[in-house]
Amino acid sequence: MTSDQRPIGVFDSGIGGLSVLQALKKELPNERFVYLADNAHAPYGEKNETFISERTHAITDYLLTQHHIKALVVACNTATAAAIHELRARYLALPMVGLEPALKPALALSHTRRIGVMATRGTVNSEKFARLLASVQTEAHFEVQACNGLALAIEQSTLPAQAAAAQVQISHLLQTYTQALGRFGKAPGQMDTLVLGCTHYVFVEKDLRQLLGPDVQLISTGEPVARQTHRLLAAAELLNHETTDGAAQPMRLLTTGDLQGLQAAAQRWLDLPANCCEAVPASLQAE
Repeated sequence: MTSDQRPIGVFDSGIGGLSVLQALKKELPNERFVYLADNAHAPYGEKNETFISERTHAITDYLLTQHHIKALVVACNTATAAAIHELRARYLALPMVGLEPALKPALALSHTRRIGVMATRGTVNSEKFARLLASVQTEAHFEVQACNGLALAIEQSTLPAQAAAAQVQISHLLQTYTQALGRFGKAPGQMDTLVLGCTHYVFVEKDLRQLLGPDVQLISTGEPVARQTHRLLAAAELLNHETTDGAAQPMRLLTTGDLQGLQAAAQRWLDLPANCCEAVPASLQAE
């Protein structure tokens, strides 16, 4: 049985994709990963599609040429919506997994048939999301809320100098957006399920739980993406079957922005040491 020890590339506009990386590492413990956070340009959700597409292509080229990745996970709903169709057309031989808000999994769990969706403006306004919503909206009632500023506040919460103010902003925005969505609960006419349509939002699940109570189901995409990545690698015979005496495989975390913020996020959410993180070359940092 052959093993392919090349790394899997994962990228997001910032730290949100670390929630997907967490699920990938659990699903594929023998694999190596290179994660790139485009913090210098985060969040993508409030930028135009042309800009997002250009960044997505630049990052993919960099991961292929400099890190020789064997597969790519676009761990960003906004980048997936804006550019994954272009990436698939350009990199035909590269196994690729993107993200989309988990509307279909939410359908399987909702009893009241009323489902809330929180996502970035870029995701909500995309044609890809519109098609996804149209494919399921006859099966349940979906309330969709674009959450401007929330991903940025979560990014800023990892920076010591901004953490306290960012947490206040997060609490304010979560309360504003959940109230805008409507009533949550198990009773008829209430939303019993909330789709987290941005990878950043996974890191404020506890805050959401305090607002919504224990009966509302929170749905994210990390685990389904990890399982799909596993399936694609197995089908292409690209899995790494070798282990290192139970030791963790190497993991590199890169950023185009503030290195301290990525280090803090990696330690806080993945229990990784600071030396896993590094800055990318200046050529990739530029707009």
